[in-house]
Amino acid sequence: MSIWWSLRLRRDAASVPLARRLLLGAMETAGVDPDISYDLSVALTEACANAVEHGGGAARDPSSEAYRVTAYLEGEKCRIEVADEGPGFPAAAGGRAHPPARPAPYDAEHGRGLCLIQELADHVHIDNKPGRSGAVVSFDKILKRRKGAPLMAV
Repeated sequence: MSIWWSLRLRRDAASVPLARRLLLGAMETAGVDPDISYDLSVALTEACANAVEHGGGAARDPSSEAYRVTAYLEGEKCRIEVADEGPGFPAAAGGRAHPPARPAPYDAEHGRGLCLIQELADHVHIDNKPGRSGAVVSFDKILKRRKGAPLMAV
């Protein structure tokens, strides 16, 4: 069994719960363990919140007012990708994106999202779009199914 969906969402805080609800609904339909679904929904929320806050271009380009969320549930794995049209992450030596490696100080109000994603997912890839502006955050998680789930992996 596989489920795939992609959304182009407006860079607005109200778009984040829509993506989260769609993911949770797909997970429920696929019979995914609720703890795994919750972890992925928190990670997706953080990735979407980053796209909403940081994903706009400097100019008033209409395409920079949107971001894309894509999710694949394939067999025993889920992959989620959130891509925006913003400036991307600062480049390190060699030209690769260099996202923050440490969480913000304990009393900061922002700066923990990427670290949360890395803790909640099994594999995380954070980079800039090749040849274009924008950041891409993708993450995978191995799924566990509920016993007796109606849609089991084949």
